[in-house]
Formats: sequence, C-alpha cells, structure tokens
Amino acid sequence: MTAPAAAARPLIDHAAPIEPAAYLELLLNITRREVKGRYSQTLFGIGWAIAQPLAMMAVFTLVFSRLANILSDVPYPVFAYAGLVPWFFFLNSVNSGTMSLVQYRNIVTKTYFPREIIPLAQVSSRLIDLAAAAALVAVLLAYYRIALTRWALLVPALFVLLIAFTVAVTLLTSAVNVFYRDVSPVVQIGLQLWLYVTPIAYPLSKVPPQWRAWIAVNPLTGVIEGLRSAVVYGREPDWTLLALSTVLTAITLAGSFVLFKQLDRYFADVI
Repeated sequence: MTAPAAAARPLIDHAAPIEPAAYLELLLNITRREVKGRYSQTLFGIGWAIAQPLAMMAVFTLVFSRLANILSDVPYPVFAYAGLVPWFFFLNSVNSGTMSLVQYRNIVTKTYFPREIIPLAQVSSRLIDLAAAAALVAVLLAYYRIALTRWALLVPALFVLLIAFTVAVTLLTSAVNVFYRDVSPVVQIGLQLWLYVTPIAYPLSKVPPQWRAWIAVNPLTGVIEGLRSAVVYGREPDWTLLALSTVLTAITLAGSFVLFKQLDRYFADVI
C-alpha cells in the first residue's frame, strides 16, 4: 500500500543530518505512518489481518480436507490456519517492502540515513497484523480442545526466525527494485508460486520422498512445520529441519544486508 500523505510533522528534518539516536524514532514514525495509512477509512480495520488467512483457510479446508482427505490426526482448519498466519505475514511484508524505497523517494534522495530503515518499517508495521491473526489460533485451539504443551514455549523463537527471513527477502527485493522496476510484478508472481512449495495446505510428510528435500530447503518450511509441531501437535519440532531453516535464514539475511549496503550508495541517483 502506498505511503499516506505527509503528516504535519515531517519524518526527517532535512535542515540537519539525522543523529544515530534518532534512527529508532524514524523507524517508529514510518511504521506508525504505514499502520495508520493501511487502516484509515476502512470499515473492518485490523480485522482484515484476520480475514485474509481465514478466507484462505476455508478454501484449503474445502479443497484439501474434504476432497483429498489429507489429514486424520488433527482438525484441518486449525492445521491450515496455523500455517497461513506466518505465510501472510511474510507475503504482505515482502509485497509492500519491495516498493518501499520507491514510495519514500522524497526522503531517500534528500537526506542521508540508513536506508534499510524503510523496508524494516514495512516488516515492523505487519507485526500488528501477525499478532491479530495469531490471536485467532488460540480461539481455534480452544474450539477444537487442543491443549498447549511445553513445546509452545518455542513459538517466540520461531517468530524471530520468521521475521529474520522476512527482513532478508524484503531487503533484497526492495534494493533491486530501485534499479529494475519490474521486480515488483516478478516478486508477486514468485510469491504466488512460493505458496505451493511451502507446506501450508499440506504437511511435509505427505510430500513424495523425491521432492521432500527441495521443499525442506525453503526456509519457511522449518518455521511453519515447527510452529505446527509446537502449537497444534504439542510435540517437539524436527530439529534437523529447523536447524536447516536457521542456517539458510542466517545466510540469506547476511547476504541481503551486504548487497543492500553495497547498492545503498546509488539509491539517491537512480531512484
């Protein structure tokens, strides 16, 4: 979603260089502006953050649970929704983050500050959506009488891993999009395909063995499978799969940040 019109107080005082102590304030200001712009003049407000995964859960339940009979051990709606919550956080963050540097070209071209603050603000603004959508998981667990176990304590760490990978992809796509504006539609198409190579509608165990390794190298696979194990199944996650996702996320984050900083110096000239 595009950035809203300039508020009464500017994000940056262009008359003086920004100090390091103000970077956090800038991040919070842009995050606040994104959240207000997203839900201003909407009827349901934050409810849209729940509506997205809820609608997709209904579709998946009809297609996969009723027609394919893909699960027998847990109710399919809670299985699907637990995977859709992190997916939509990733999807929406990357979609909006890809265009963020272009949308904020006015401050990118006029004032120096760490440019990664802008895509980071896009991810930060989606944390509210993530919290709202995740709250419905508790409702579904209560409805289906699924009790939490001690493995639910892993959820914060899994969310940190999810956020780290989301930041990595957002930094990469936002930086490249400055130079090639057709990156945004390519990213949107790629995300549509990415949905089906991520075990959201189906468990990894149902993937044919010859394809399972390819699905496993998707960093989101370890996160989503880990969240389901900890919350829906109440058991320990697949530590090997989770370790693979952690390593791949760390590599992707480091590589994206290095590339972003290398391209950073050209943003003001190109954008």
